[in-house]
Amino acid sequence: MQIVTFNIRCDYGQDGANNFDNRKVLIEKKIKEEQPDIICFQEVLPHVAQWLKESLTDYYVLGCGRDKDLQNEQTSIAYRKELFHLVKMEVFWLSDTPDIPGSRYTNQSECPRTCTVLYLYDIKKARVLRVYNTHLDHIGSEARSQGLKLIMDKISQTDYMGKVPFILTGDFNALPDSEELAVLNNYKGIYDCTKTISGTFHDYGREKIEEKIDYIIADKAFNCKGTVRWTDQVNGVYLSDHYPVSTVLE
Repeated sequence: MQIVTFNIRCDYGQDGANNFDNRKVLIEKKIKEEQPDIICFQEVLPHVAQWLKESLTDYYVLGCGRDKDLQNEQTSIAYRKELFHLVKMEVFWLSDTPDIPGSRYTNQSECPRTCTVLYLYDIKKARVLRVYNTHLDHIGSEARSQGLKLIMDKISQTDYMGKVPFILTGDFNALPDSEELAVLNNYKGIYDCTKTISGTFHDYGREKIEEKIDYIIADKAFNCKGTVRWTDQVNGVYLSDHYPVSTVLE
């Protein structure tokens, strides 16, 4: 199974040659070449979500906006129609009141943060897996730690269908040796599928030292067969300001 985490970059027309309209062709071409089984997007504005649904005809694309009215950015998950049945979907907010839309921690930015959860039935394998996709806060370090702990606690404590294998993806806005990522050390039986790759945030090639802030975490029910970055670019136009990260899991 190929799973991708892909910060697609919020589209406000602020990126010149790398505006979303100029990246669409490259994004669509890459996805249709690779045909990942599951793609976890971050920073998906409503019109970008609509484009994904219209362009990726082999996928269902699910998610909702992070604001109180369910508008604004999504942490969307796309999955191949012929490979999976949807069993359950959930969106919760990274806050002390995760079931209240638009809620957030007091020590984070003004942006609410969400986690999208899908329970998917693998038709060929006749098994269920869980996929969690998130985007941690870009300002509050403590809020990132709190958010990651909330997600991991929900993963660990859920009793829906028992101990279903899980994958957690997203833009964590934190480096591998950060205090925020140390939260993961408190949970047994998980590993970072992206530990072998280098930086993922490159700011359209402007970063001299690329920062690794995008991750795919899986429990040990899965065997990681290899992880790569999608570094495609044509005449200085990239897929995004982050390299999408692709992992093959068995």
